[in-house]
Amino acid sequence: MTSDYSLLDEKWSKAEWADTVLDSLPNPLIQLDGDNSIIYLNNAAETFFEGSLGYLQGLPFTDLLPDDTPLLEMIDKVRASGNCITDHDLVLESIKIGVRVVNVGVSPLPGDSGKIVVSLFERSLAQRLHNQQQSKGAARSVSGMAAMLAHEVKNPLSGIKGAAQLLEQTISEEDQPLAKLICDETDRICELVDKMEIFTDERPLKRSEVNIHEILNHCVRLASAGFGSQAKFREEYDPSLPPTFGNKNILIQLFLNLLKNACEALTKEGGEIKITTSYRHGMSVKVGGSEDRLGLPLMISIQDNGIGIPNELIDNLFDPFVTTKSTGTGLGLAFVAKAISDHGGFVEVESMPRLTNFRVMLPKFEPKVFPSTSDHPFQEYLKPGEFP
Repeated sequence: MTSDYSLLDEKWSKAEWADTVLDSLPNPLIQLDGDNSIIYLNNAAETFFEGSLGYLQGLPFTDLLPDDTPLLEMIDKVRASGNCITDHDLVLESIKIGVRVVNVGVSPLPGDSGKIVVSLFERSLAQRLHNQQQSKGAARSVSGMAAMLAHEVKNPLSGIKGAAQLLEQTISEEDQPLAKLICDETDRICELVDKMEIFTDERPLKRSEVNIHEILNHCVRLASAGFGSQAKFREEYDPSLPPTFGNKNILIQLFLNLLKNACEALTKEGGEIKITTSYRHGMSVKVGGSEDRLGLPLMISIQDNGIGIPNELIDNLFDPFVTTKSTGTGLGLAFVAKAISDHGGFVEVESMPRLTNFRVMLPKFEPKVFPSTSDHPFQEYLKPGEFP
């Protein structure tokens, strides 16, 4: 079989055509020289390693991954044997990329002594979306429970609190702290039920064109003035990031929840939170009920160098009532998962000690794709006018 490049646009050379094909691939592809310096990365690899080809070209591969990564051992074996090697569920860890579970293929380049091609296949998007759907289903179960609690628990609690307040006026000074304790605990339970009621409304969000950087800047200002006053915030934004299609108030609340989680995980000294945005080419999911696919190219990453999340909690972290805190309700991240799902996006987390990374994927604003939507009560989740 002969290659006929006459079918290609005459303006394209073979090299340009090859670059275009490689850049269209959804999986990261890296070419290494004989000394493991980087020769080439496609677009997916630039996104994976959060750096452009112009910046990373010529750098040692160990600038991106630690010296003891199993991937380097695979590369050495391929050079020695001249054969391709694959591995599944390989864990790649570094400060730059966080913790990523990937399938790896390493191949020698024919005729090029020592040159290697590394292809990475991240854990499937389908599996991540399946996990999120499970969390969404769990949130629905909370919805039914909250509706029941609102009627069966809140109403009696109001009577109990009223009775305790009356008793407080007649009992001895020594017993008054007990009456106050009853009032405080009924208030706490009512507040918990109120938080659960957030999950009961299934009406579509009122959404519009939103600049995600304005949202993040607003959240960082609020965090710096309050719960994150001791933390160091580092922001690395892609200035060309297009707008998303969202509800400003809900986006503010979900990113505040993520920032609060990050701040609470930090130690007192040296605590840093890194917030980055980037555009991921080719990321899309199928829209329910149609053959259309909705792109999710906007990635927002919130990374902290705190204590990390226990491995046994990772898979269920976005389920209601799952928490790493002794005093937490376990509803903050459940709200995050539901809010992101309502926006047509998804969220994932990777964690190890001193490095936890939450990644949020959102659609970009496409006037012809998104229909108008109705009001949603989450708009009252923040005080009116809080967003400038």
